[in-house]
Amino acid sequence: MAPIELPTDLTPELAPLYWLLGSWRGQGRLGSGEQDDPIFTQDVTFRDTGLEFVEYRAETWLADEAGARLRPLTVETGFWSLDRARTDADVGPGLAPADLVPAYRSAADVDQLAQPDGAFAITATITHPGSISELYYGKIKGPQLQLATDAVMRGEHAAEYPGASRMFGLVNSQLFWRWDLRAADGEMLPHASAILDRTASAEEVSAKRTA
Repeated sequence: MAPIELPTDLTPELAPLYWLLGSWRGQGRLGSGEQDDPIFTQDVTFRDTGLEFVEYRAETWLADEAGARLRPLTVETGFWSLDRARTDADVGPGLAPADLVPAYRSAADVDQLAQPDGAFAITATITHPGSISELYYGKIKGPQLQLATDAVMRGEHAAEYPGASRMFGLVNSQLFWRWDLRAADGEMLPHASAILDRTASAEEVSAKRTA
């Protein structure tokens, strides 16, 4: 298992997210995770882009009891970052370049964004096949984070998707996650959960991308 270390050249404001960085692989179940619920395997990557956000990608396959992949299930992509006021140091919109002077030069600068309980506000955008994109807001405190949808954008022919919540946590160097979907009546129902092992460090992921 790849060790979890704070990269020395990490963009300062990504420090609260550092424990996610790298590649992960593991297995989970759809639904509430009962013995008869379908099994899936998943590869997840959180990559430091050198900018103020983390790039997220998750590829998932339906699997048999032994973990052998049967067929592709879905792919998710997105960007995660601290939720803060925009500055001239932020890229975009589009290809508009950012100011050369970063908004936060050190971890001490980033600590000023912490809430009274030590948590940081975060936001994430996640895009799915089938013309669905989610905008999440939440918080991260140590090796735990919670997200809930603020908005869902659906294409004309997209499936119904009222909203969702997600939880991630690091336990004994493994990444645990749970994904709940909002039903039409507003009730949150279990959708999927998994346990992933870290297979590559943040540096290894960055090196592979730039090779």
